Amino acid sequence: MKPKTPTRPDEMRREYNFDYSTAVRGKYFRRIMREGANVAVLEPDVAKVFRNSAAVNEALRSLLQISETTRRLTKSTSKRTATTHR
Repeated sequence: MKPKTPTRPDEMRREYNFDYSTAVRGKYFRRIMREGANVAVLEPDVAKVFRNSAAVNEALRSLLQISETTRRLTKSTSKRTATTHR
């Protein structure tokens, strides 16, 4: 029996042969959008500010926190009944 030669994980095997000339950009985009994946496409000016998803999530969480605080401050007091002074 021939001993196995260990391959380093960062090396590709010789039998892999990728042909990028047949690759299609955005091949699954429509399917992902149709299935309702959690994908948001940023406009170029916004993408310059938010370089990765962690930055976008942090900004959105801050906005949600501010929104929640503001909502509590401006919540209507409809449960109170108007009383007349005698």
